[in-house]
Amino acid sequence: MSDITILLVDDDPQIRRTLRTSLTSHGYEVAEAKNGEEAVESVAQERPDVVLLDMNLPGMSGLEVCRMIRGCFEGPIIIVSVRNAEHDKISALDSGADDYIVKPFAIGELLARVRATLRRLTPERPESRIELPGLLIDFERRMVEREGQRVHLTPREFDVLHFLAAQQGKPVTHEKLLQMVWGPEHGGDTENLRVVIKQLRKKIEANPAHPCYILTQPWTGYRFEVPKESRKPPAP
Repeated sequence: MSDITILLVDDDPQIRRTLRTSLTSHGYEVAEAKNGEEAVESVAQERPDVVLLDMNLPGMSGLEVCRMIRGCFEGPIIIVSVRNAEHDKISALDSGADDYIVKPFAIGELLARVRATLRRLTPERPESRIELPGLLIDFERRMVEREGQRVHLTPREFDVLHFLAAQQGKPVTHEKLLQMVWGPEHGGDTENLRVVIKQLRKKIEANPAHPCYILTQPWTGYRFEVPKESRKPPAP
């Protein structure tokens, strides 16, 4: 039996029952909460590894719960919602969520997203950092600073930035980036990638509409560039 515990937060008992059956059959331990107050209490008491959080909860909304538990919970938070609009996904990511899955979904897709978010808990990445005028990316500490100020990135945003920065100057296809960060089953999920890139640019670029670090590679994907004025001159 797995030692991974998933906190399932949903006010619908039938959905909780169905998901509990599927998750436990795949080796996960499951804790449950039917509203925001129970979710916050469960995070403190159960210390889950993953939170699967419904957007529409009675009383405290899913976004409020997400913001509240993100302050004390470092693990992955996956938002579940019937809403598929871009602004809903952006709100969820801004609130601290790592991923967003739209109802109805196949259990296989949910399990794949859980596996993908769990992979970040034991990342196999070199200990290094990128220091540029006005921008610091510390891979080991998973920290970003812009103009000397700490920038809050969600785990998913940091993973995307890290992978792009590690391939500095090289185009990375949408498919490759999605597979490396979200998982091998998500090579075609370009909408979620576009939302994360948009949020990253808002957080690290001086002018998100005209980015200088995260550039679009037409018809291909994205690349991380060091602005020419920031590059060190070649050694004599």
